[in-house]
Parts: sequence; C-alpha cells; structure tokens
Amino acid sequence: MLALGFALASAVSVPAGHAQMTERTVQLFVSAEPVVGTLTLPAGTDDVPGVLIVPGSGLVDRDGNFPGGRNDHLKLLAHGLAARGIATLRIDKRGVGASRPVAPHEDHLDIWLYIADADRWLDRLRAEPRVAHVFILGHSEGALIATIAAQRVHPNGLILLAGIGTKAGATIRRQLDESGMAAPLRASAERILSALERRETVAEVEPELAALFRPSVQPYLLSWLPIDPAAELAAVETPTLVVQGTTDIQVTLEDARLLAASRPGIESKTIDGMNHILKAAPANRAANIASYNDRSLPIVPELIPILVNFITRH
Repeated sequence: MLALGFALASAVSVPAGHAQMTERTVQLFVSAEPVVGTLTLPAGTDDVPGVLIVPGSGLVDRDGNFPGGRNDHLKLLAHGLAARGIATLRIDKRGVGASRPVAPHEDHLDIWLYIADADRWLDRLRAEPRVAHVFILGHSEGALIATIAAQRVHPNGLILLAGIGTKAGATIRRQLDESGMAAPLRASAERILSALERRETVAEVEPELAALFRPSVQPYLLSWLPIDPAAELAAVETPTLVVQGTTDIQVTLEDARLLAASRPGIESKTIDGMNHILKAAPANRAANIASYNDRSLPIVPELIPILVNFITRH
C-alpha cells in the first residue's frame, strides 16, 4: 500500500506572469518522494471550479512538453481557463519532470498506477479551499486515464481532448502504417504487437522498434492494450465532453465519434484546424509536427470557450 499525504507547506505562491491568476507548486506523497503538480488559481477569493489536467503518454510533462518538443500546450490551456475563472491542477506523472524520483522500474509500470495517482490528485484538488466543483480533463492517453478515474472518484464532469476511441493496438497499427516504415520492419512490428495482444512478451526486439516495444516497456503495454476506451466511457455516469481537432495526425475524428457514441448524453465538439497539441496546424505532416516544438504558437481560440461553457453548466 502506498503512503498518501498532501504537502501543503511546500506550495509556495509564484506569479504566473498574468495579473488574472497565481500559481503554486503542490506535492502529493505516494511514496518517500512526492509527485508534483502546479495549481493555477484565478485572482480573487471566490469559490471556483477546478480541473485536474492529466497529460498524455510517455515523457509529456505538466506543461505539455517532452524531450525534443517544447510547446506548452497544457500550460497555455491552464492559463486560458484561469483567465476565465477556472482553477486547474496540472501534474508531472511518476518518472516525468519534477516527479522523476518517483518512477518505478520501467518493467514495474502499468497504466493502473497512473489511474490510482489520478484518483489521489483529484482528492488533492477537492481539498483546495477555493475549489467548489471538480472536473477531470484528460489529453491523449490521459483521456483514458481520466475516463477510468472518473468511474471511481465521480467528478462533476469529464473532458476528453484527443482521446482514442478504440483499443490501443488499432491506433498503434494506424500510426505505424502512416510512418512510412519499411515493409520488413513493419512486419516485425506487427508480429510483436500481435504477441502482446495475446499477452505474450517478446524478448527479441529490433533496435529500430525499441522505443515502442523494448522488453522493459512491455508490461505497460500489456496493461494498456486490452482496455477499450469506448466501453470504459460507457461506464462513466458523470457529464462528459469529447473534443477533437480535424488536423490531429495522432488521433482521428472516428475516435471521437466512437467515444461520443459510447452512451447517450455525451457532448461532442470538433474544432477545425486543431492538431493533437491543441494548436492551429495544417494537415501536412511535416508542418503539423513542426508545431510540436514551437512555444510561440497559442492554442486555438475556439477551445477555451467550449470548455468554459461545459464546466459552467455542470
């Protein structure tokens, strides 16, 4: 059983560079070391809604950045919501950013650990004195984590940004097909992926496929591949909003359709020209990917009003 505690004294207020908000670092102890996040609060003393932001897969940090890609999309999202009177708590997952010391050995990591942490972070957000209602927002793989967490912690609302609507194997296959990978290597990737879907580990992985399929990451894949996001969303009783961009080269409009159709009452919005990191980008793959390392680009202006409308209604 993991130890759980809040580190309130260590949360020191710092300016967010904007008169409409303040930010402070918060810590959540899940072991001897804390996982770390940033609480962004609108100016004033009134009660406000609060949104837990769960980032995407891999080494994406609380601001939405990763090695080789600094674009600040989650930081910009938090600041945009704060400017409209909504608090946010964005987090570094175990092993990422300031939460790096909390990383388990890679071969001991699975998606359920991230889900349990999301449960704890939502409790932390609920403990914030000014936060009167809580929401979970998941981006990319974080959408699945947020969906399952919402089954357990019952927030006021669930928001899914660029979340996949099928089991992960289908998405991995599509992305491999679109990558231009040579046929022999693509066949090897299929062999490994099919084995993992049968819950069989693979000891020998080509160096070119190690980033995706190395043996130490296979336990995580074994925990993730069987999960059907649409089926999990069907079990969520809280109000839900699905948002998808038309120029997302990682997640498709069909994914959003499958999520929205998983049960009655789910709201769905499509934003023309929004890519996976919530920024305006063309469908051209090279130009789209270039935005992943451009901090000067704002997130699309349509997104914040859509989120604010959903949050204030629920």
